[in-house]
Amino acid sequence: MVVQRHRSGGGVRGVRALAVAVVMAAAAGCTGDGGGDRATAADARDGAVEVVRRAAAVLAGEGVVSAEVSTSMETASGGTRVTIRGKGAYDFRAGSGRLTVVLPPDAAGEEEHRPITELLAPGALYMMNRGAGVPADKWVRIDTTALEDGNLVTGGVTDPMAAAELLRGAGTVTYVGETDLAGVTVRHYRGTADIGRAARLAAAPSRASLVAAAKGFRTVEVPFDAYLDGQGRLRKVRHRFSLTGEGPAAEVVSTTLLYGFGVPVTVTLPDERDIYTGEIEPGRARPDPDEGP
Repeated sequence: MVVQRHRSGGGVRGVRALAVAVVMAAAAGCTGDGGGDRATAADARDGAVEVVRRAAAVLAGEGVVSAEVSTSMETASGGTRVTIRGKGAYDFRAGSGRLTVVLPPDAAGEEEHRPITELLAPGALYMMNRGAGVPADKWVRIDTTALEDGNLVTGGVTDPMAAAELLRGAGTVTYVGETDLAGVTVRHYRGTADIGRAARLAAAPSRASLVAAAKGFRTVEVPFDAYLDGQGRLRKVRHRFSLTGEGPAAEVVSTTLLYGFGVPVTVTLPDERDIYTGEIEPGRARPDPDEGP
Protein backbone atom coordinates (compact mmCIF):
# COMPACT_ATOMS: atom_id res chain seq x y z
CA MET A 1 0.00 0.00 0.00
CA VAL A 2 1.45 3.35 -0.95
CA VAL A 3 -0.65 5.97 0.79
CA GLN A 4 -2.28 4.49 3.85
CA ARG A 5 -3.97 5.63 7.04
CA HIS A 6 -4.64 3.54 10.17
CA ARG A 7 -6.94 4.17 13.07
CA SER A 8 -7.53 1.90 16.05
CA GLY A 9 -11.07 0.79 16.69
CA GLY A 10 -13.86 0.48 14.15
CA GLY A 11 -13.04 3.46 11.94
CA VAL A 12 -11.01 3.63 8.77
CA ARG A 13 -8.41 0.87 8.48
CA GLY A 14 -6.78 2.24 5.35
CA VAL A 15 -7.17 4.58 2.40
CA ARG A 16 -5.14 3.80 -0.67
CA ALA A 17 -4.46 6.36 -3.35
CA LEU A 18 -6.76 5.59 -6.28
CA ALA A 19 -4.06 6.30 -8.82
CA VAL A 20 -1.64 3.91 -7.13
CA ALA A 21 -4.27 1.25 -6.41
CA VAL A 22 -5.17 1.32 -10.10
CA VAL A 23 -1.61 0.77 -11.27
CA MET A 24 -1.10 -2.05 -8.76
CA ALA A 25 -4.26 -3.76 -10.04
CA ALA A 26 -3.04 -3.41 -13.60
CA ALA A 27 0.31 -4.93 -12.69
CA ALA A 28 -1.43 -7.82 -10.98
CA GLY A 29 -3.46 -8.50 -14.15
CA CYS A 30 -0.66 -8.04 -16.39
CA THR A 31 -9.77 26.64 -26.19
CA GLY A 32 -8.72 29.20 -24.31
CA ASP A 33 -9.63 32.84 -24.22
CA GLY A 34 -7.35 35.84 -24.61
CA GLY A 35 -4.33 36.23 -22.36
CA GLY A 36 -4.55 40.00 -21.98
CA ASP A 37 -1.49 42.26 -21.95
CA ARG A 38 1.67 40.25 -21.42
CA ALA A 39 4.74 41.28 -19.48
CA THR A 40 8.06 41.32 -21.28
CA ALA A 41 10.26 38.26 -21.16
CA ALA A 42 12.67 40.15 -18.88
CA ASP A 43 9.89 40.95 -16.40
CA ALA A 44 8.71 37.34 -16.43
CA ARG A 45 12.24 36.11 -15.83
CA ASP A 46 13.09 38.54 -13.03
CA GLY A 47 9.86 37.99 -11.09
CA ALA A 48 9.51 34.26 -11.74
CA VAL A 49 9.24 33.11 -8.12
CA GLU A 50 6.67 35.71 -7.10
CA VAL A 51 4.60 35.25 -10.25
CA VAL A 52 4.34 31.51 -9.63
CA ARG A 53 3.62 31.93 -5.92
CA ARG A 54 0.73 34.31 -6.71
CA ALA A 55 -1.03 31.85 -9.03
CA ALA A 56 -3.46 30.58 -6.38
CA ALA A 57 -4.38 34.09 -5.23
CA VAL A 58 -5.10 35.12 -8.84
CA LEU A 59 -7.43 32.15 -9.38
CA ALA A 60 -9.47 32.95 -6.28
CA GLY A 61 -9.49 36.70 -6.95
CA GLU A 62 -11.71 39.03 -8.91
CA GLY A 63 -12.23 38.18 -12.56
CA VAL A 64 -11.53 34.44 -12.39
CA VAL A 65 -13.70 32.64 -9.81
CA SER A 66 -14.23 29.44 -11.85
CA ALA A 67 -12.97 27.43 -14.79
CA GLU A 68 -13.40 24.25 -16.76
CA VAL A 69 -10.86 21.58 -15.83
CA SER A 70 -9.17 18.67 -17.59
CA THR A 71 -6.79 16.43 -15.68
CA SER A 72 -4.55 13.44 -16.22
CA MET A 73 -2.69 11.40 -13.63
CA GLU A 74 -0.01 9.03 -14.86
CA THR A 75 1.30 6.51 -12.37
CA ALA A 76 4.36 4.31 -12.82
CA SER A 77 5.11 1.49 -10.39
CA GLY A 78 6.81 -1.87 -10.75
CA GLY A 79 7.21 -1.42 -14.50
CA THR A 80 3.51 -0.70 -15.04
CA ARG A 81 2.21 2.66 -16.22
CA VAL A 82 -1.43 3.77 -16.35
CA THR A 83 -3.22 7.07 -16.85
CA ILE A 84 -6.43 8.25 -15.17
CA ARG A 85 -8.27 11.17 -16.81
CA GLY A 86 -10.79 13.62 -15.45
CA LYS A 87 -12.93 16.47 -16.74
CA GLY A 88 -15.32 18.94 -15.16
CA ALA A 89 -15.47 22.42 -13.63
CA TYR A 90 -14.24 24.08 -10.44
CA ASP A 91 -15.22 27.10 -8.35
CA PHE A 92 -12.00 28.51 -6.88
CA ARG A 93 -13.67 30.91 -4.52
CA ALA A 94 -15.83 28.18 -2.97
CA GLY A 95 -13.08 25.56 -3.20
CA SER A 96 -15.47 23.06 -4.77
CA GLY A 97 -15.90 21.29 -8.07
CA ARG A 98 -17.41 18.35 -9.93
CA LEU A 99 -15.40 16.04 -12.17
CA THR A 100 -15.92 12.82 -14.09
CA VAL A 101 -12.95 10.49 -13.71
CA VAL A 102 -12.26 7.70 -16.22
CA LEU A 103 -10.10 4.71 -15.34
CA PRO A 104 -8.16 2.91 -18.08
CA PRO A 105 -9.54 -0.48 -19.24
CA ASP A 106 -8.80 -3.37 -16.86
CA ALA A 107 -6.96 -1.07 -14.44
CA ALA A 108 -9.41 -1.79 -11.64
CA GLY A 109 -9.24 -5.53 -12.20
CA GLU A 110 -12.42 -5.50 -14.27
CA GLU A 111 -13.08 -5.51 -18.00
CA GLU A 112 -14.42 -2.00 -17.71
CA HIS A 113 -15.32 0.47 -15.00
CA ARG A 114 -18.07 3.05 -15.02
CA PRO A 115 -16.77 6.64 -14.86
CA ILE A 116 -16.41 7.85 -11.28
CA THR A 117 -18.17 11.09 -10.35
CA GLU A 118 -16.14 13.11 -7.86
CA LEU A 119 -17.26 16.11 -5.84
CA LEU A 120 -14.43 18.18 -4.41
CA ALA A 121 -15.10 20.34 -1.36
CA PRO A 122 -12.92 21.90 1.36
CA GLY A 123 -11.66 19.00 3.45
CA ALA A 124 -13.69 16.31 1.67
CA LEU A 125 -13.84 14.11 -1.42
CA TYR A 126 -17.11 12.44 -2.46
CA MET A 127 -17.06 9.57 -4.97
CA MET A 128 -19.94 7.94 -6.87
CA ASN A 129 -19.48 4.66 -8.81
CA ARG A 130 -16.41 3.94 -6.72
CA GLY A 131 -16.98 0.19 -7.08
CA ALA A 132 -15.40 -2.14 -4.49
CA GLY A 133 -18.80 -3.27 -3.26
CA VAL A 134 -20.28 0.22 -2.82
CA PRO A 135 -23.92 0.36 -4.04
CA ALA A 136 -24.30 2.22 -7.32
CA ASP A 137 -26.61 4.83 -5.80
CA LYS A 138 -24.35 5.66 -2.85
CA TRP A 139 -21.48 8.08 -2.33
CA VAL A 140 -18.22 7.40 -0.53
CA ARG A 141 -16.94 10.30 1.57
CA ILE A 142 -13.26 10.68 2.43
CA ASP A 143 -11.86 13.24 4.85
CA THR A 144 -8.98 14.67 2.81
CA THR A 145 -7.37 16.35 5.81
CA ALA A 146 -6.75 12.87 7.26
CA LEU A 147 -5.19 11.44 4.11
CA GLU A 148 -1.41 11.19 4.14
CA ASP A 149 -1.29 12.77 0.67
CA GLY A 150 -3.97 15.41 1.36
CA ASN A 151 -5.85 14.19 -1.75
CA LEU A 152 -3.11 15.33 -4.10
CA VAL A 153 -3.29 11.86 -5.69
CA THR A 154 -5.87 9.79 -3.76
CA GLY A 155 -8.85 10.46 -6.03
CA GLY A 156 -6.93 10.04 -9.27
CA VAL A 157 -7.33 13.81 -9.70
CA THR A 158 -5.40 16.58 -7.99
CA ASP A 159 -7.82 19.14 -6.56
CA PRO A 160 -7.29 22.16 -8.87
CA MET A 161 -7.13 24.61 -5.95
CA ALA A 162 -4.62 22.42 -4.11
CA ALA A 163 -2.55 22.17 -7.29
CA ALA A 164 -2.37 25.96 -7.43
CA GLU A 165 -1.83 26.38 -3.68
CA LEU A 166 1.11 24.01 -3.87
CA LEU A 167 2.87 26.62 -6.02
CA ARG A 168 2.97 28.95 -2.99
CA GLY A 169 5.82 26.74 -1.84
CA ALA A 170 7.90 27.46 -4.94
CA GLY A 171 11.60 27.91 -4.21
CA THR A 172 14.01 28.20 -7.12
CA VAL A 173 12.04 28.92 -10.30
CA THR A 174 13.35 29.13 -13.86
CA TYR A 175 11.58 31.09 -16.56
CA VAL A 176 11.68 28.78 -19.61
CA GLY A 177 10.02 31.10 -22.13
CA GLU A 178 6.77 31.75 -23.98
CA THR A 179 4.81 29.02 -25.71
CA ASP A 180 1.38 28.46 -27.22
CA LEU A 181 -1.27 26.56 -25.27
CA ALA A 182 -4.56 25.97 -27.10
CA GLY A 183 -4.17 29.26 -28.96
CA VAL A 184 -3.16 31.28 -25.89
CA THR A 185 0.35 32.61 -25.39
CA VAL A 186 1.55 31.51 -21.97
CA ARG A 187 4.74 31.84 -19.95
CA HIS A 188 6.37 28.57 -18.90
CA TYR A 189 8.03 28.31 -15.49
CA ARG A 190 9.87 25.31 -14.06
CA GLY A 191 10.93 24.71 -10.49
CA THR A 192 10.27 22.85 -7.26
CA ALA A 193 7.69 23.50 -4.54
CA ASP A 194 8.08 22.63 -0.87
CA ILE A 195 4.82 21.11 0.42
CA GLY A 196 5.46 22.28 3.98
CA ARG A 197 6.06 25.87 2.90
CA ALA A 198 2.97 25.76 0.69
CA ALA A 199 0.89 24.51 3.63
CA ARG A 200 2.02 27.41 5.82
CA LEU A 201 1.15 29.97 3.13
CA ALA A 202 -2.00 28.38 1.69
CA ALA A 203 -5.46 29.87 2.09
CA ALA A 204 -7.58 28.25 4.81
CA PRO A 205 -9.65 25.86 2.61
CA SER A 206 -6.50 24.08 1.32
CA ARG A 207 -4.19 24.42 4.32
CA ALA A 208 -5.21 21.33 6.31
CA SER A 209 -4.98 19.04 3.29
CA LEU A 210 -1.50 20.33 2.40
CA VAL A 211 -0.38 19.90 6.02
CA ALA A 212 -1.42 16.24 5.70
CA ALA A 213 0.27 15.96 2.31
CA ALA A 214 3.65 16.91 3.75
CA LYS A 215 3.67 13.50 5.50
CA GLY A 216 2.87 11.16 2.63
CA PHE A 217 5.60 11.64 0.05
CA ARG A 218 9.16 10.41 -0.26
CA THR A 219 10.29 14.02 -0.42
CA VAL A 220 8.45 17.27 0.31
CA GLU A 221 10.13 18.86 -2.73
CA VAL A 222 7.76 18.53 -5.70
CA PRO A 223 9.07 19.38 -9.19
CA PHE A 224 6.60 21.32 -11.33
CA ASP A 225 6.02 22.99 -14.68
CA ALA A 226 3.56 25.88 -14.57
CA TYR A 227 2.08 27.83 -17.48
CA LEU A 228 0.51 31.25 -16.81
CA ASP A 229 -1.19 33.67 -19.18
CA GLY A 230 -0.62 37.42 -19.35
CA GLN A 231 -3.09 38.04 -16.51
CA GLY A 232 -1.23 35.69 -14.20
CA ARG A 233 -3.91 32.99 -14.48
CA LEU A 234 -2.69 29.42 -14.19
CA ARG A 235 -3.52 27.63 -17.42
CA LYS A 236 -1.61 24.40 -16.91
CA VAL A 237 0.42 22.85 -14.12
CA ARG A 238 2.23 19.53 -13.98
CA HIS A 239 3.46 18.12 -10.65
CA ARG A 240 5.72 15.10 -10.17
CA PHE A 241 5.11 13.25 -6.91
CA SER A 242 7.13 10.43 -5.32
CA LEU A 243 5.13 8.26 -2.94
CA THR A 244 6.44 6.08 -0.11
CA GLY A 245 4.95 3.03 1.55
CA GLU A 246 4.66 -0.71 1.13
CA GLY A 247 5.60 -2.32 -2.16
CA PRO A 248 7.41 -0.72 -5.10
CA ALA A 249 7.96 3.04 -5.10
CA ALA A 250 5.40 4.92 -7.17
CA GLU A 251 6.00 7.99 -9.30
CA VAL A 252 2.92 10.06 -10.13
CA VAL A 253 2.74 12.82 -12.73
CA SER A 254 -0.40 14.93 -12.28
CA THR A 255 -1.39 17.48 -14.94
CA THR A 256 -4.20 20.04 -14.58
CA LEU A 257 -5.49 22.20 -17.45
CA LEU A 258 -7.68 25.26 -16.82
CA TYR A 259 -9.77 27.03 -19.47
CA GLY A 260 -13.23 28.50 -20.01
CA PHE A 261 -12.84 30.90 -17.09
CA GLY A 262 -16.10 32.14 -15.61
CA VAL A 263 -18.13 29.03 -16.44
CA PRO A 264 -21.07 28.51 -14.03
CA VAL A 265 -20.31 25.82 -11.45
CA THR A 266 -22.95 24.22 -9.21
CA VAL A 267 -21.90 21.61 -6.66
CA THR A 268 -24.55 20.03 -4.43
CA LEU A 269 -23.10 17.79 -1.73
CA PRO A 270 -24.87 14.49 -0.97
CA ASP A 271 -27.32 14.13 1.90
CA GLU A 272 -26.19 12.07 4.87
CA ARG A 273 -28.58 9.24 3.87
CA ASP A 274 -26.87 8.94 0.49
CA ILE A 275 -23.39 8.35 1.93
CA TYR A 276 -22.25 4.72 2.19
CA THR A 277 -20.90 3.69 5.60
CA GLY A 278 -20.54 -0.05 5.06
CA GLU A 279 -17.58 -2.27 4.34
CA ILE A 280 -15.36 -1.80 1.29
CA GLU A 281 -13.80 -4.77 -0.48
CA PRO A 282 -10.16 -5.42 0.52
CA GLY A 283 -7.57 -3.21 -1.11
CA ARG A 284 -10.00 -0.35 -1.83
CA ALA A 285 -10.79 2.95 -0.14
CA ARG A 286 -12.87 2.59 2.99
CA PRO A 287 -15.05 5.46 4.22
CA ASP A 288 -15.16 6.45 7.85
CA PRO A 289 -18.58 5.71 9.36
CA ASP A 290 -17.98 8.43 11.93
CA GLU A 291 -17.35 11.13 9.34
CA GLY A 292 -20.22 13.36 8.29
CA PRO A 293 -20.44 15.52 5.17
